[in-house]
Amino acid sequence: MEAEKLTVKAARFVELLSEPFVGREEEARLIALALLTREHGLLLGEPGTAKSAIARRASELVQARFFKYLLTRFTEPSELFGPLDIEALKRGEYRRISRGKLPEAEIAFLDEIFNANSAILNSLLSIMQERVLYDGYSEIRVPLWSLIAASNRIPEDPELEALYDRLLLRHHTKPLPENRWADLLEASWRIEAGLVPPAEPVMTMDDLARLHELVFKVDLSQVMPKLLKIYAVFEERGIHLTDRRKGKALKVIAANALLEGRMAAEEQDLLALKYVAPRDLEDFDKVAVILSEELRTPERYMRELSEILANVREAARAVKYMHNYDPRLIEMYRNMRTARSRVSTIMRETDDPKVREKGFELIKEIDAVIDEISRRLGI
Repeated sequence: MEAEKLTVKAARFVELLSEPFVGREEEARLIALALLTREHGLLLGEPGTAKSAIARRASELVQARFFKYLLTRFTEPSELFGPLDIEALKRGEYRRISRGKLPEAEIAFLDEIFNANSAILNSLLSIMQERVLYDGYSEIRVPLWSLIAASNRIPEDPELEALYDRLLLRHHTKPLPENRWADLLEASWRIEAGLVPPAEPVMTMDDLARLHELVFKVDLSQVMPKLLKIYAVFEERGIHLTDRRKGKALKVIAANALLEGRMAAEEQDLLALKYVAPRDLEDFDKVAVILSEELRTPERYMRELSEILANVREAARAVKYMHNYDPRLIEMYRNMRTARSRVSTIMRETDDPKVREKGFELIKEIDAVIDEISRRLGI
């Protein structure tokens, strides 16, 4: 009964986390998985995509102490860990005033984390891995639960490799596509006008700790054979996971099952590997393709159909503004035929009624676009 109540809270947390932000469901999912596994996450992408705002909201929803900072190569350790206590130094004591700083945070957000200089890097590594700040002659236990980082680049400096590896969960945060701009403007106006109410806590840090304990009680036996096969496919396609990441991915898979209200993992939970496997930017698309090919789950099909639908509707809008016989119409015609073929394949591969219903509706929209393009091309 307690497990059921906790998983309901976790699902509600994900729902409320993404609520004010248009098209940021994946980011909310990553943060939820990071919190349930007590791991750290990275949001890769340009500024202005709500990365820090969603991290702050996560802390409000679980009533956690929050710390946020933008790193530059000139950032001093005192800016993150607190200034030295001068009065204590006079007494021969080495101590920092850490109130409101990273050593007291339960959830932290560090923007442009790969700007960390060597003076900060080692301290960050020990905090993330051991939850200990080695400072002078002191070992300070810190309450950090999860760190959410952001960057617009993947580090190439070998010195940053260890830091990058400790960010178990990764997601490429992209600007919203044109078909979501209207929703974006409406949501932005509500936020700017103060019409979005403050986040009401949905659970406590104690609840989160109990959920973390539940992660290790999830039954993974049914998905292990498929997981091993996917690891082999990743390796064949040039996606290399370290032994450490292969093992830690089990926590992410189990946590995903909890978010779905289950104590046993199913094949669809392996979709969470998309947050663990990518290393380079191009890996995100590669991993998505591999999981799409290997996992034939209703959820995966519904997401793919949603992506196709967004592209079809964007194409339909573009066609309206094109002149007859515009050369671009030929390429769009081919793309629509390819999309229709893919939707037909999905419908043959699944017996799920919701997937098939959405597939039929999507084919109607695709056919309408194909007819309009054909009319403009005179074919």
